[in-house]
Amino acid sequence: MDSLHFFVAIGPLAAYAALLGVVHVSRRPFVTSGARDAATLGIALTGVAVAGPLELFLPDSANRWFPGGIWILLLLLYSLCLSLAVLLLRPRIVIYNIAPGDFRPRFASVVQSLDADARWAGDSVTLPSINVQLTIEYQPWTRTIQLVSAGNRQDTIGWKRIESQLQRELRELKTPPMPLGWTLLGLGLALAVGSSVWAILDRKAFLEMAMEMLRL
Repeated sequence: MDSLHFFVAIGPLAAYAALLGVVHVSRRPFVTSGARDAATLGIALTGVAVAGPLELFLPDSANRWFPGGIWILLLLLYSLCLSLAVLLLRPRIVIYNIAPGDFRPRFASVVQSLDADARWAGDSVTLPSINVQLTIEYQPWTRTIQLVSAGNRQDTIGWKRIESQLQRELRELKTPPMPLGWTLLGLGLALAVGSSVWAILDRKAFLEMAMEMLRL
């Protein structure tokens, strides 16, 4: 792999790894929706798509009519496909950097405040008044909890209410930093610095390959 393709493919992934590292070393839980979580991963994979399949199937005939600008259309197509994939995902909430013992009682409080008639069955809960059914899933090695929809009949507004209430409930909670976070942060920074240094040292070939990639 040459310096240009390495820089293009690794750059967004390095930023994603560093972002995850910052989330995990912070002393507070981070709550986000499954859609935002998936969209962030899709953006991180943009460089891999550009350096791989998008360049491989770049239509040269179209490039003659729209020199250099064909990449704008390809990136727009990628963003539309990513948006469609995110919209088709089932509702989900992701909570980073929290242990089950800290999460469970606070989530039970959120459930009770949203629906007094909520029914629990192990790690699953049904909130009939806001039309939400979900299951709690825990990933110990990343200290991450996911609330995953159970069943097809879900109310997106109800999910947004749960996310908003969780953010308020966990706002003051302090958690110890995750050792994995330092690894991800260091890896992201190392990849970013390494790809940048390689591009600078190989700048002549880097610029030539960039012009060729852009078909200019």
